[in-house]
Amino acid sequence: MADAFLVRGGASLHGSLPVNGAKNSALKLIAAALLAEGRTTIANVPAIADIDAMLDVARHLGADVGRDGDGTVTLDVPGEVGTATPPELVRRLRASIVVLGPLVARHGRARLAMPGGCNLGSRNIDLHLAGLSRMGAEVTYGPDYVEARADELVGAAIELPFASVGATENLLLAAVTARGRTRIINAAREPEIADLATMLCRMGARIEGVGSPELVVDGVDRLAPTHHAVVGDRIEAGTFAVAAALTGGDVTLTGVDPEHLRLALDKLAAAGVDVSGDAAAGLRLRAPGPLRGTDIATLPYPGFPTDLQPQLLVLLSQARGTSMLTENVFDGRFSIVAHLRAMGADIDLEGHHAIVRGPTALRGCEVIATDLRQGAALVLAGLVADGETVVADPHHVDRGYADFAGRLRALGADVERADAARARTPGGLPRAVLGP
Repeated sequence: MADAFLVRGGASLHGSLPVNGAKNSALKLIAAALLAEGRTTIANVPAIADIDAMLDVARHLGADVGRDGDGTVTLDVPGEVGTATPPELVRRLRASIVVLGPLVARHGRARLAMPGGCNLGSRNIDLHLAGLSRMGAEVTYGPDYVEARADELVGAAIELPFASVGATENLLLAAVTARGRTRIINAAREPEIADLATMLCRMGARIEGVGSPELVVDGVDRLAPTHHAVVGDRIEAGTFAVAAALTGGDVTLTGVDPEHLRLALDKLAAAGVDVSGDAAAGLRLRAPGPLRGTDIATLPYPGFPTDLQPQLLVLLSQARGTSMLTENVFDGRFSIVAHLRAMGADIDLEGHHAIVRGPTALRGCEVIATDLRQGAALVLAGLVADGETVVADPHHVDRGYADFAGRLRALGADVERADAARARTPGGLPRAVLGP
């Protein structure tokens, strides 16, 4: 059974690569399809484990799901959908909580097991539940479930204390068929939310303020099924952009809007990467010389994305000078630091700041993927490490990257999926010594 990435460092990445549809959009579009009886088709859906989990949730709720090899998903949604999901499905995927809004909107009740996903520190769902309560839902929950009931959802003014992506999406999905007007104040502004709003409007929703901090939703009686194509995945694009920069490569990425990555691309340019192109021609990344250190702080969109933070830590470890990376979104994002230190990186942690001194030579060793982005970043570290790097528990990476090893190989990397026993050479690679 393939259960590790085996990475041999030293190759420079070159070529062109199409970017897949955005994981963080496609998951929510599947939930949106549950709002309308009939057949909805969603194109450009990535072939990743998180999508498999969300489609299993949709099947359990009564949808007839089809999936083509070209990335198109069809959901035939019945007039009556289920209102409860079992723990074994929901706990595979944190984003499954987003079906709460559609189920309460359509049938007045929903009972979900508490969602799973990556362990990134404090990520509770209080804002989702408080917003639904403002719209008239009665919410109860325990340590392993959440339940919401409402005879009718009613529009309300809901001010989020911070721009939560998940809460914005769930409340938007609940509001589109609520009676009256809903205002979501301090709404998240990510491109994936704009993609969700675009699909909902095609279904007949009335939404204003998309891309701004305030969404205004006038509820409609019902929605109709539609066809929609998922926006390109800016985080996947950013990951491959970092891979090109790390290896001194020259890579063109197609199928993504560079404006969705503007601040990240600006930071890559500050680090010495030549960034050019546009959405039509493709985004080109070249690293013609040594990388330079730079300071980065993660913030909600349009700030620097937290989902690219581990990848940038790897890049900064190979850049000249001292850099500071500040994590302002998730308090568990620095789990990669112990692994990078074991590989030779010079990184100190001071609260939510990482001080990175580079460049330092990385050495191949055995490390463990503990979440999606951290696991992908460890594979990138292996691309520039001396010798072989084994990244165990690759299923985390499978949640967000389709055929990650194969796509890196297409650009010239020496990466494969292998049995862990075969990946560990006789005598063994050094094993990363990690803290508790």
